Amino acid sequence: MRITYNFNGQVDLVTGAASGMGLATARAFAQAGAAVTLADISKDALQQAVDQIKSIGGNAIAVLCDVADEAQVAVMVERTVTEFGRLDAALNNAGIQVQSSEVADQSAEDYDRVNAINLRGVWACMKHELQQMRRQGSGAIVNCSSIGGLVGRAELAAYHGSKHGVIGLTRSAALEYAARGIRVNAVCPGTIDTPMVSSMLEKGMLAMDDLLRDLPMKRLGKGEEIAHAVLWLCSSGSTFVTGQALAVDGGFTAQ
Repeated sequence: MRITYNFNGQVDLVTGAASGMGLATARAFAQAGAAVTLADISKDALQQAVDQIKSIGGNAIAVLCDVADEAQVAVMVERTVTEFGRLDAALNNAGIQVQSSEVADQSAEDYDRVNAINLRGVWACMKHELQQMRRQGSGAIVNCSSIGGLVGRAELAAYHGSKHGVIGLTRSAALEYAARGIRVNAVCPGTIDTPMVSSMLEKGMLAMDDLLRDLPMKRLGKGEEIAHAVLWLCSSGSTFVTGQALAVDGGFTAQ
């Protein structure tokens, strides 16, 4: 089944856009007619992603950005508005995982690193996106949390804590801007076939047999399936939806 959206004339921004869910969403926005800013820290992969979108007729630019650095985030949003004139939708997707560890053994450096990107980075992106959207009086933001924002998991407390925090930021910001034409939601992906998950499998942080055993659909999700959820949350089909954390997880959190 082909799902179509019309984002003609809109300007959208995606962080963590060089691969995985971010790239799938940026591509989907472009295919729906939006001009798209792709932001990431990986210069070569980012340029390849933009070239890929341009090859299918999309309008896209690349902006190098480490979301842990608020100054870089401000430049990212400013560059988007300078290039395209406005900002209609954003997926704040950049995130990392650190080595699994019991809480009692985890280093402060790992804890601070995962929160600097996964939580503070989302805050910084929202801050500067909302400044532009507030001037416009319109916009839609989707923050990438995780099923890790809805449940706990042993030895991944720092990551899950950061993703719980994303939902708190999302709900609070949604209340601040609900009456001002701006919607803020979160998407909570389950286990998706992305480079991050592949790396965790290679490092032994996850085991495929265990993953499939715990997934009611008995398969990993696809980046495109997250993209469809994000586009819906940014579309005219969800205009009465704000402050929500949408699980896209193959039924995992229904158990």
